[in-house]
Amino acid sequence: MCVTKLSTKSTTVPNKPFENYLELLKIAAAKTSIESDKLKIFSEPDNIFETNIEFKLDNGEIKTVKAYRVQHNNSRGPYKGGIRFHQDADLEEVKSLASLMSLKCAVVDIPFGGGKGGVQVDPKNLSRTEIESMSRAYIRTATEAGIFGSNKDIPAPDVNTSPEVMAWMLDEYESIVGHSEPAMITGKPVEIGGSKGRSYSTSHGGFFVLEHLLQQYLDDKLPADTTIAIQGFGNAGAEFATKAHKHGYRVVAVSDSRGGSHCEHMCDISHLNNVKKETGSVAVNSSNISIITNDELLELDVDILVLAALDGAVHANNADKIKAKVILELANGPVTIKADKILEEKGTVVIPDILANAGGVTVSYFEWIQNRSGDQWEEEFVNQRLKEVMVKSAQNVFETANHHDCSLRTAAFILGMNKIIRASELRGRK
Repeated sequence: MCVTKLSTKSTTVPNKPFENYLELLKIAAAKTSIESDKLKIFSEPDNIFETNIEFKLDNGEIKTVKAYRVQHNNSRGPYKGGIRFHQDADLEEVKSLASLMSLKCAVVDIPFGGGKGGVQVDPKNLSRTEIESMSRAYIRTATEAGIFGSNKDIPAPDVNTSPEVMAWMLDEYESIVGHSEPAMITGKPVEIGGSKGRSYSTSHGGFFVLEHLLQQYLDDKLPADTTIAIQGFGNAGAEFATKAHKHGYRVVAVSDSRGGSHCEHMCDISHLNNVKKETGSVAVNSSNISIITNDELLELDVDILVLAALDGAVHANNADKIKAKVILELANGPVTIKADKILEEKGTVVIPDILANAGGVTVSYFEWIQNRSGDQWEEEFVNQRLKEVMVKSAQNVFETANHHDCSLRTAAFILGMNKIIRASELRGRK
C-alpha cells in the first residue's frame, strides 16, 4: 500500500466504519469458498492520500481543512468514487466508502475500482464563493500529487457536492494539465459533458432494483396496494418519491432532517416538493397530513422503507421496531451491522446499498464512455441501459442469496468479492 501524507500529523479517529466493512467481508467469505488469505485484497486500499488544503474566505482569511482521497482497488479498472464535503468526513469513513465502491462497481459489472474523497468541513458555513475556492484547492492539490485522471481515478458528486462543484473541479484540473479531459470527472452539467439522466440515476436505479425484487418478496402485490415511507428528501429521496408515485405506489410518508409528513392515504409528492422549496422542510400540517419525527417514520407499518438520508439511521436500538417488510438502502450504510442481524432474524428483507444505490456510478460509467467517444446519448437510451444493468444485477444478487442461503447484502458481497479476486488472479497479483 502506498500512502501519501502531506499533513503534519496523523489523524487518530475511530475505526468503526472500516471494521464493519471487514466484518461483512468475513461473513461473506464464510458463506462461500473464498479463502481467508484472499481477504488481504480487500483489507487495505492501494493508496491513501491525506493532506491539508488551504483556501481563501470572503473576509480574506485563509482556512485550512483536512482532505482525503482513498484508492481502494483497481484490478477491474480505474478508481471511481465521489467526493463529499462534510464535517464528519474522516480517513476511516472515506476508506470504508472507497472499499465498498470497489464491491459496488463489481456487483453491477462496470469496469471500475473503488475510490472515495472527502473534505472535513461543514459547507453550510461557507459561501458559494468559498465552496468554489475550496473545491479548486482540493482538486489542484490532488492533481499536482498525481491522483486524478480519466484512466486513473475519476471522481463524482457525493454528500454536499453537486454538478456545479464538478464543473469547478474539471476547470481547475484542465488548467493544470493543459488540455481538455472531460472524462476525468463525472456528474458534470450536461452542457460541459455530463450525461443526461445522471442527476436522478441513483433514485431510478434503486427503483428498478426494488420493482424487480418485489416480485420475489411481496408476491406480486399491486403498486396501488403497496405502501412506502421515505426517510430523506434530498435529491435521491425526492426523485425516488416522484418515480414511485408516478408508477402508482402509495408513498404515505416522507421526512428530512427537520421532520416529516405522514399522509392519510397517499402523499401528493408534487405538493411536498413545493413545500420543501418554500419552507426548507417537507414537514407540513394540514387536514390530511400529520407532522411526524424521523424516528416515527422509521417505525411506520408500511410495506417498504426507503432510507435515503445519512448512515446509521437503523441501529441496534430501533431495528426491532421496524415494521416494513422490505428496506431499500438508497443512502450509504443506513443500516448498521448489528441492526442487520436483528432485521435478518425478523425476516425483514434489506436491499443493500452496494446494489440499491449503484445507479449513480452506473450512469457515471455511461458518462465516462460518452466523454471518451465524444458522443452524447439520449435520455431514454441512458435510462433503458440503466434499467437493464440494475435488473440484471438484482437478479444475480437474488440468485446468489438463494444459492448460498444468505441475505441480499452477503450475496452482493460474495458476487463483488469473487469478481475482484478473479480480476486480481488474472493480472497475477498476490
